[in-house]
Amino acid sequence: MDRIKIEGMEFRGRHGCKAAERELGQPFIVDVSMYFDVSPAGKSDDINKTVNYAKVFEAVEAIVEGEPVALIEALAEHISEALFERFALIQKLRIVVHKPSAPIPGKFADVSVSITRERGKK
Repeated sequence: MDRIKIEGMEFRGRHGCKAAERELGQPFIVDVSMYFDVSPAGKSDDINKTVNYAKVFEAVEAIVEGEPVALIEALAEHISEALFERFALIQKLRIVVHKPSAPIPGKFADVSVSITRERGKK
C-alpha cells in the first residue's frame, strides 16, 4: 500500500496526568503515516483524488491543541479516529505522539507512543 507521511508536526498542548501539565502546557510532536492507493492522484495530478496533507495538519492541530487528555495513548487514538472520519481514502494509519518534555525525573531524549490502526478493524 502507498503511504503519505507527515513527520515532526509540533504543537503546544495541555495533556498529562499532572495539574501543572494541564495548566502550563508543553510541546507535543506528532508523526502521521497514511496508507492508501495514491495512483489515482498520481495519474491525474488531481488533489481531489488524494488526502490533502495541509488539511491533515489542521485536523491534528485541532486535536492536540484542543481538549486535554491524561494519556498520549488517548491522544493518538483521538487523532486516528478523527483522520479516519474525515478522510475516506485512508485505509491504514500509523500515529506517533512524542512528549519530549514528559515529567520524568531524569535525563531522556523522548517519550512516545506509536499506534497502527486499520479502517474497519478494532
